[in-house]
Parts: sequence; C-alpha cells; structure tokens
Amino acid sequence: MVRAAADPYLSGHGDNDYEVIHYDLDLDYKVATNRLNGRATLTVRALVPLSSIRLDLSRLKVERVLVGGLAPRKIAPKERALVVKLATPLPPGAVTTVEVSYRGKPQPVPGVHGPAGWEELTDGVLVASQPYGAPSFFPCNDRADNKATYTITVTTEADYHVVATGRPLGTTTRAGRTRWTFDEPAPTSTYLVSLTIGRLDEESLPGSSGRISVVRPRRLRLPRDTAFRQLPEMLESLEGWFGPYPFHSFRAVVVDEPLEIPTEAQGMATFGTNHLLLGWDNERLVVHELAHQWFGNAVTASRLRDIWLHEGFACYTEWLWSECRGLATTDQRAAQHRAILTGQEQPAPLSDPGMAHMFDDWVYKRGALMLHTLRRTIGDESFFGLARDWIARHSGGTASTADFVALASCYSRDDLRPLFSAWLDARRLPKLPRVG
Repeated sequence: MVRAAADPYLSGHGDNDYEVIHYDLDLDYKVATNRLNGRATLTVRALVPLSSIRLDLSRLKVERVLVGGLAPRKIAPKERALVVKLATPLPPGAVTTVEVSYRGKPQPVPGVHGPAGWEELTDGVLVASQPYGAPSFFPCNDRADNKATYTITVTTEADYHVVATGRPLGTTTRAGRTRWTFDEPAPTSTYLVSLTIGRLDEESLPGSSGRISVVRPRRLRLPRDTAFRQLPEMLESLEGWFGPYPFHSFRAVVVDEPLEIPTEAQGMATFGTNHLLLGWDNERLVVHELAHQWFGNAVTASRLRDIWLHEGFACYTEWLWSECRGLATTDQRAAQHRAILTGQEQPAPLSDPGMAHMFDDWVYKRGALMLHTLRRTIGDESFFGLARDWIARHSGGTASTADFVALASCYSRDDLRPLFSAWLDARRLPKLPRVG
C-alpha cells in the first residue's frame, strides 16, 4: 500500500505513521572533496502498528542500519528514501532507536522551488533546508509537524568554522581536524536544521547580553553602518511586540559570497556578503529573518499551505520596524504594497496558494496586509495581545490558519469571519481600512 504524503505540498516526503523524538547526528566532512561520512541515531515512537519505517534520505549510500541495536529484517535504499523492514513490529506508543550509517557526496534535493539543502560554496558549505532539503544530509522524517530535539556533531578541517543548529557546546582538535558539538533542546522541524562551514569568525554584538552574534568571513570586518549592528535594537522591539525571544540565542551567519535571498533556520539565519551593504532592502531582510524565530520557528505551520502564518507576520514586522525607525509608517507601507498587488493577478487564495506559489511575493504582502487590516480593526492592544498569545500557546509546536482565526475571535467583540474570508479565501483584493 502506498502511504499518503504527510503534507500534500511535499509529495514523497514525511511519514505520519511514526514520529522522531530526537536526532543525534555525527557528521565527518572533508571540504575539498565534498565527502561526508555520517551516523544518525533517531529515537522514534510508533503512532500506529509499525512493521517498517520509511526515512527520507537523498542520494547518499547507506552502509548499516540498526534498530534498537539489532539488525532489521531488511533495508531497501531508494534514491530519495530508505525503507527499514523491522525484525519485530512495533505497537503504537513503542519507542526505539534507528541508527543509520551512511556516506557519499551530498547534493541538493531537486524540487519545484529549485535545489534545496546541501550546497557547496566556493570554499565551504551552506545548508538551507527549506522546504525539502533536509534529506540531503541526514535521514529524517521530513515533515514540518514532527518537531524533535537535536544533538549535532561536525568534524572537519581545523581551519574551518562550523555553525549548526543548536547551542555550541565546545570543540576538540586532533590531527588537524576539529570536532564541533551543538545541542538544540527546543523542538525543531527538519527543514529548520542548518549547517554552515567556512573560513569564518564569530563576534558577539554589544548590547545583546550575549544573545546575538554575527558570523562573518574571516577576511572581512563587520561594517560600522551595516543593518546587522541593529540586531540588538531589533530584538528589543520584537520582544515588546511578540513576547520573549523563544530560543537561547540568534546567530546571523554571513557566508563568503553573495546570495540572492537569506534563509532562516532555528536560532539562526544565513546571509550573503551583499547583505552587509547599507540600505532599507537589506535592513528589512535582517529584521524579517529575525521575526521568523517567532513566526515559523517557535510556532510552525503544520502544513505548508498555511505559509502565510510565517511570511505574513515576518513581512508585517518589516513594516512595524520601518515605523519604529521613523521611516514609512505601517499605513504607508500597506497602501504602497496594496497598490502594487492591485495590478497583479493572484493565482490562488492565500489560504491555499499551491506548492508552486507558496513563496510568491503576493503571499508575503497579502498576508501582511491582512494582519494590518486585523490590527486596525481590533486595535493595537488586542492585536499585539493576540500575537503574544499565539506564540505563548503554540511555541514549540505547530498550528494552522484555523487555529489563528479561532484565537483571533477571542480578541474582538465583532464577527471577524468576513474579514478573514475576504483576505484568506477570496482572490479579489479587499480594500484597506480608512486611516484616521
């Protein structure tokens, strides 16, 4: 029997029959040859009677598998997956370990939005897993609603600096190779697991109480007027709007080459050298990626169709920051972007944009416009109370558009269903509320 996709937007990824509780990844990597030897130990829990476990793993050779320390009945490696036939079936609720030893030359995972995951740089590696790239470097249950904790160990040449998801626990160096260890106790979706290797240095930003650091190319100094130096002030503003920062720290990683767009991961975001330059476009991207730590990472949409919950809030945070900085107000930003969207055709409703369109600019801007309309409808006190409540209730887990609509109804005496229906379910662009 063919199992249905865990998320209709991610055909061939994820399995609803079990969940991973913890990933322990031990990665040994040679930069010059792009050679990876890995051992992943997954602690899994059966959710239904389980005779086999399907893991997402792309184009890497499996050498050995152990289940509960013993050999399984059979393993069936495929190009994008590994199916492990269990020697003894697991009843619902049973917990065991699956250890996979594997090796090869990691490659990005192809898909609708282009290759994602493991990417070789000129001198190093960048892993941007969203939305389907995690299987490029470790076996996993690749679905957003299966959040797990992580221990990640990476060994590579001593001249390289490693940044991975989680709190750095220290390094050891032997025979010209350094072993880096990271621990992430906060529940994390697979696509939010990241790794960067390069000739980099890390510096903590003044005014952040050690919570914010910038990792930059060793050959470059952090410019005095770059938007990254505003991160402590950004963090303070976002905590005022949305509540306490949900993780132990935030690292802005700048790799040593330009990137078209930055990408967020749990507790970190990756940028290119072009994003160091002064200007609003880079400043808004920095605060956008920071906002994702609340919207997308702490609280993650259980299905990709609800991506506006991530991108709408991150985009609206750009407008809030603009107003906070004394630049354009949220009303001005909203009017500007509604005018732009008026001349564009919208291919699907915001509540279900389709896999091909989920990262289209209209999804970001229409989501932000809806939030601005909601704020003007229920008032600042209720809107920011709702945002903080949303994070507090769902942090560490996943949620849906229906969950947000239900919670919003608690913050208004008026019926909000027409507002949400117009912005989420119809293609026609609604009008903005009058200012003043």
